[in-house]
Amino acid sequence: MDVRTADSIADRLRIVMDRIRQTALAVGRDPNGIRLVGATKKVSAERVREAVAAGLRVAGENRLQEAIPKIQALRDEPLRWHFIGHLQRRKVRDVVARFEVIHSVDTLELASEIDRRAQAAAIRQDVLLEVNVAGESTKAGFSPHQLEEQFAQFSGLTHLRIRGLMTIPPPVDDPEQARIHFRTLRELAGRLSALAVPEVAMTELSMGMSSDYEVAVEEGATLVRVGTAIFGRRDA
Repeated sequence: MDVRTADSIADRLRIVMDRIRQTALAVGRDPNGIRLVGATKKVSAERVREAVAAGLRVAGENRLQEAIPKIQALRDEPLRWHFIGHLQRRKVRDVVARFEVIHSVDTLELASEIDRRAQAAAIRQDVLLEVNVAGESTKAGFSPHQLEEQFAQFSGLTHLRIRGLMTIPPPVDDPEQARIHFRTLRELAGRLSALAVPEVAMTELSMGMSSDYEVAVEEGATLVRVGTAIFGRRDA
């Protein structure tokens, strides 16, 4: 069955999960080390519930105002929530502690604000650092060079748990064209890990979406953010 012709959310989800598993095995990776994040932007709570019934365990939201009612509506489901969209500093207070992981920390100033809010909430917030691997002017994120220069400063943020990196590569016609960007992120994570900054880990790589998640898995993704391939095409 092809994900493009599958009739139901459950069928499409099973196809995506099977492709992740088969791709991981083909390159000698443990499929259990890869988590599928269902990107639920503009997806109703009822449709997310269908995916949960079929095995989805992590949902990723881009917009806080859309996420809050969904989190409330699905509070009894075995579902964890990740924040995967651009985060404004003025909304940090409402994101911290509500989401298991924030994928999109794109400046040291934003990281500091999350640290401050996490301290006030008496928690440690798991985050990923967003990297603009292709240097696109329209996208947020650290450049690889900038992140390497600033990396040691994250050790002073005692209420963050930096778990790894995230990237959104440029749109491509062929998934193979995204490989270089995924490889760049993986190699950057290796260099940063070698710096051995206290309290900072490089164990997670959030990369790959509906059009290229199999290539991302081949290149080391531990979190893949898939929306359209599960829920179908939605309005932007």
